[in-house]
Amino acid sequence: MSSQIVKKPLPYIALLVSHLIWGASFVVAKLTLEEIPPSSLAFLRFAVASLFLAPFFLAETTRPSFGGKKVTIKKEDLPTLVAIGVFIVTLNIVFFFEGMIRTTAINASVITLIIPVLSVLAGWWFLKEKIYLINLFGLTLGLMGALLIIGLPQIILGDYSLTTLFGNLLIFLASVSFVVGSVFSRRMLKKYPSLTVTAIAFIVGTVAFFVPALREYFVDPTWPTRVGAIGIFGIFYMALLSSISAYLLFEWGLAKTNITQAQLFQYIEPFVAAFFAVLILSEKITIPFLIGSVFIGIGVFLGTLAKEIHHKGYKFHRV
Repeated sequence: MSSQIVKKPLPYIALLVSHLIWGASFVVAKLTLEEIPPSSLAFLRFAVASLFLAPFFLAETTRPSFGGKKVTIKKEDLPTLVAIGVFIVTLNIVFFFEGMIRTTAINASVITLIIPVLSVLAGWWFLKEKIYLINLFGLTLGLMGALLIIGLPQIILGDYSLTTLFGNLLIFLASVSFVVGSVFSRRMLKKYPSLTVTAIAFIVGTVAFFVPALREYFVDPTWPTRVGAIGIFGIFYMALLSSISAYLLFEWGLAKTNITQAQLFQYIEPFVAAFFAVLILSEKITIPFLIGSVFIGIGVFLGTLAKEIHHKGYKFHRV
């Protein structure tokens, strides 16, 4: 891999930049949620992203572009495509934003590393994909690490913050929701390009968050007047960088390398999040966090070992 990086560095730079963007997004979300209510932020984020993707989506569905032919969405596939948007965008972001309000960016960044482990488990349980003993060991280790960070030891000892505990649990549920959506998306991504699936998911999220965002405005119509440069930056960062640019960079880098190499870059996200969280948010790194991080890191590696085929069929991106 090192010789390939020297000979053809651009794909690896693209992968690195995409995960740097995603790693920093935990801190950006934390800061932005201090100025913008969660449903309103979600609505604005996916409305902006949908507007950006709209021309490409329309071009893809009105003229030949995918496999030399126009993309035609079948009526029988619409419920599944909507379900993907509900789980991967709506529920995932609801849990994520509500969790970010209550927990730390450091905790959230590591808990979401459980996604590859849960993906393997879901593929084995729902899609009947092959799994090995070493994968099961990795799954167990990763889940143990997640429980450590979520706060199981503190619960047992009776020394915990209920708010932080609930926030950690919401982040875990966001990861579960994302994986459930990925199960639905597997079949659709064999029939439609990822841009089509992504655009529909973003539209579903925009529609789903409209009424809750409207309610937040009626409850506190003055919140837009309190949005400053950080809030505006956060909206465009999450819409254009985290949701679109990082995805395009990741997909391009993945096409030029392979899934095993690409997934290794995911491990830098918690370090990026921790760096900015300590520097900007003054968050603390605890012993349970460090132990849980090691467990999850080893668990993700062992849990996804020999599962390259599993990941190749899954091209939906982080949101």
